[in-house]
Amino acid sequence: MHTGDSQTLRQVALASYVGSAIEFYDFFIYGTAAALVFPTVFFPHLGHVMAIVASLGTFAAAFVSRPIGAVVFGHFGDRIGRQRTLVCTLLLMGVATVGVGLIPGAATIGVAAPLLLTVLRVLQGFAVGGEWAGSALLSAEYAPPHQRGRYGMFTQMGYGTALVLANLVFLVVYLTCGQTSAAFVEWAWRIPFLLSVVLIVTALLVRMSVKETPAFAEAAADTHSEVPLAALARDQGRQLLLAAGAVIGVLALVYETGTFFTHYATAHLKYSTDFVLLVGVLGGVCTVACVTASAIVSDRCGRRLPLTVGYLLAVPWSLVVFPLIESRDHVLYAVAIVVTYAIIGIAMGPLASFIPETFAVAYRYTGAGVAHNTGGIIGGGVPPVISEYLLDTYGSWSIAVMLAGLALTSLVCVRLLKETAQPVHSRSGQ
Repeated sequence: MHTGDSQTLRQVALASYVGSAIEFYDFFIYGTAAALVFPTVFFPHLGHVMAIVASLGTFAAAFVSRPIGAVVFGHFGDRIGRQRTLVCTLLLMGVATVGVGLIPGAATIGVAAPLLLTVLRVLQGFAVGGEWAGSALLSAEYAPPHQRGRYGMFTQMGYGTALVLANLVFLVVYLTCGQTSAAFVEWAWRIPFLLSVVLIVTALLVRMSVKETPAFAEAAADTHSEVPLAALARDQGRQLLLAAGAVIGVLALVYETGTFFTHYATAHLKYSTDFVLLVGVLGGVCTVACVTASAIVSDRCGRRLPLTVGYLLAVPWSLVVFPLIESRDHVLYAVAIVVTYAIIGIAMGPLASFIPETFAVAYRYTGAGVAHNTGGIIGGGVPPVISEYLLDTYGSWSIAVMLAGLALTSLVCVRLLKETAQPVHSRSGQ
């Protein structure tokens, strides 16, 4: 069911795209900073390996709080509405992100610095836990059934755009401060976090202009007292586990590439920071392009086909990407990162329609949010944290096997889930 005219659909698409891009920009700049400067600023007294583990550990802390945010915001999203809940997640993310930019370093306030950093990172995770599902639902519940892939792609394009913005802003800051590592570490890294104020206000204005989705308005008339999470676990527990598994592989590639690979290129290979950030910008552009193509194809050929193709590519590519990075060749490094982001885009494109469509309207916000963020703990939180240890203890082959195994897990889960897109031949009667 949908009641959106073309103008409303464009407005909803813009709200989903801008809000998602800004929230994940906030989330990704933390990952970039955790790879480049946080080991020095917040963990200066630890050895190299432990400083990296501790820094990326604070990055991973958000993935623990994301499912909690998904449950809390999912509950209210299923009870009071998608739009109002999304405004709350955006405000909370803005406060946490600006707070990170204002924390003094460990040299100034000692152990309080990493503790504050961790608290604010947990708040970021809590906020973003309610963002993805709400943004996806905003588009999917307004869109015509045969165009949910096309409109759902705007949430996923926000991911890629956030990658571009995060890397581009850090690149500009790095170049502007004269490529002086001391200035970058001492103060310039804070600029991307403080800049978030302007972006959050812009996203709020866009998001507050959108009305509640027709699907929620219709379902609200039949509300009952049962907690959405309880109904979800009872009615679609199997689908919840499989949907969580379906996102693990792509999130592993997203966060491993954006955090650990960034750290490895600058700290181990001694590539210049501006080169690594520029490659990240190119990778983000490639992600947006592949998300667009994959999401549109999913309306014609089904959601599972592009997801299957993406993961079939991800499994063997995971085994070769790190050897390419280790080649110490700038061109091969760029190819490795850009191709990885292309595969990410292919697998990511249909997810904003496929995951919400898997769940009933009454608990769809909760189901999509819990699935996406539970998968995020395994795929997004764990790999970047343990990669430095795996590399130091077992060698790079262990990282390759880990990524390939996670991609294979997601491939199996996708094939076990039912197709949710309507067949092309059934649309003529709509």
